[in-house]
Amino acid sequence: MDLGLKNKLALVSGSTKGIGFAIATGLAREGAQVIINGRSQQSVDAALDTLRKAVPNAQVFGFAGDLSDPRQIDALVAAYPAVDVLINNLGIFDPKSFEEIPDEDWQRFFDVNVMSGVRLSRAYLAGMKKKNWGRVVFISSESGIQIPLEMIHYGVTKSAQISLARGLAEHCAGTGVTVNSVLPGPTKSEGVSDFVQKLSGDSIEAFEKEFFEKVRPTSLIKRFTTPEEVANMVVYISSEASSATNGAALRVDGGVVLSAF
Repeated sequence: MDLGLKNKLALVSGSTKGIGFAIATGLAREGAQVIINGRSQQSVDAALDTLRKAVPNAQVFGFAGDLSDPRQIDALVAAYPAVDVLINNLGIFDPKSFEEIPDEDWQRFFDVNVMSGVRLSRAYLAGMKKKNWGRVVFISSESGIQIPLEMIHYGVTKSAQISLARGLAEHCAGTGVTVNSVLPGPTKSEGVSDFVQKLSGDSIEAFEKEFFEKVRPTSLIKRFTTPEEVANMVVYISSEASSATNGAALRVDGGVVLSAF
């Protein structure tokens, strides 16, 4: 199937590793031009090198900057004034008891996980609407529906992303611009091993077995999702083929969310 992404310019925030990198790779395989973003030039250069080896002749570019900082977003927009596809993937997570989460952490999580997407969408939506074509995708989480007790602040920001995506879809009603959120389940991406070590001290294999027995027993696949499985959904929803899907919260959660709808 031709997804109609050839030569579309896509920006994937926070894409030097994990889900973001898998999304960037998937888009590049479909012929899209892709802007890789990370906080450091070193991480961006390494990701670009890896992607070019994985996808020969890929049209990929880089932007090093912390997109939770509005000044860095201004610099990004100056370098790339318009994009066809915006993937708001930038995000952080950290297990911490509610009583131990200070205001500073709440603000930091909101700035990174929510406001980066607000500002990027505000910067690029007008151009998409003018062309009457565009795709905006927020990488939320099943944690936005089932708030995790071990990191409530994270879950709240993921709920906010779902609401934001729906609101922006309403804002773009009647145009060729769609806005959706994608809700991965627990995913075996880079950073999960550090999370596991901090939370339990177990190996990733031991943690995975116990986690899906006790913490996420509703999972139907009984394992972590892979970044590539998430990317498959994101690439489709970024494409011409997904034109009738709009304002949706699309789950790639392995059945963790206990709902038929």
